[in-house]
Order: sequence, then structure tokens, then C-alpha cells
Amino acid sequence: MKVNNEFLIPFAGLKLGKHQFEYQIDKKFFEDFGYDEFEDCNIKVNVVLDKKSTMLEIGFKHKGTIYVPCDLTNEMFDLPVKGKINLIVQFGEAFNDDNEELLILPHGEHQLDISQYIYEMIALSVPVKRIHPGVKDGTLKTDALNKLNELQVKGEKQTDETKETDPRWDQLKKLLTDK
Repeated sequence: MKVNNEFLIPFAGLKLGKHQFEYQIDKKFFEDFGYDEFEDCNIKVNVVLDKKSTMLEIGFKHKGTIYVPCDLTNEMFDLPVKGKINLIVQFGEAFNDDNEELLILPHGEHQLDISQYIYEMIALSVPVKRIHPGVKDGTLKTDALNKLNELQVKGEKQTDETKETDPRWDQLKKLLTDK
């Protein structure tokens, strides 16, 4: 993963208070991480950095679409994604990112690379099962769906009167009613 200067925030030169940053994320961003779960994406990320005297509070929000194949029909569609995470940055003796909501930077650091947090936030907001909205509401017409409907098993519905029961159960049921 190469460092992209676009995602480096030089917080040492910022005044105390809130600062906003906006990023437009596309497929190239994910290629840098070696992530190829979708064909294309158009995601807007808003970052609010609240600089305080002893720490930083960072809020990440994203909203957009990813272009993925449907898991049922393999038809490509734009899947909406959105999410948010919060991160607290404190300063200590050594770098530590063991906790997902707390980052400890060594004293003397003057900038922060937020690309990893943006990547994880977006990657975790993509649902495991991706179903085309046309499948859910029945408006999608594809060759695959037509073939599935063609091959669907036509089951016979039995009414209670025509349903055959096991004679052993009938004998047991008589014991309950013969009191």
C-alpha cells in the first residue's frame, strides 16, 4: 500500500476546533489496497476533525454507490452504501492501533494518514449478500431468472381431507379420545 498525500492530515498546523475534509473515493483508491470486490464505486466521504489541546476526535461518514454483480442473477447494479465511524487520537510513548476506536500516536507526530480508516469503513459497509432491487420487487427480467422460474418445482398442494396419515398415529390418537 503506497501512501497517498491526499489522505494525510497535517493536524499540527491546525487551530483548535472543528475542521472538515471531503474526499471522493473511486475504484483506484481500492486498487491501491488490493481490494477488488466490486467493479466500480462512487463514494463521498466527509471527515470532521475536532482538534483539542490533548487529543483529536475524528468522525468519518460515507455515502455512495458501488457497482457489483447480484449474487442471485449475476446482473450488475449500483448498490447504495453508507456508514460512519468515530476515532479518538491520543498521544503517547509509541504508536498503537490495537483498539479500533482509539489510536495512539507518538509525541512529535504532526500528520495522520486516514486512508486505512476510510478503506475499512467502506469495506465493512458492503453487505455480504448483494441482491438486485429488481429481484426483491419482481421487476427484474433476465435470462437467468426466466430459466430459474422455468425449472422451479411445481408442488401439489394437499388439503387436510386428502392428506394421508400414518395408521400408527391414528391408533395413538384414538387412545386420547377413548377416555
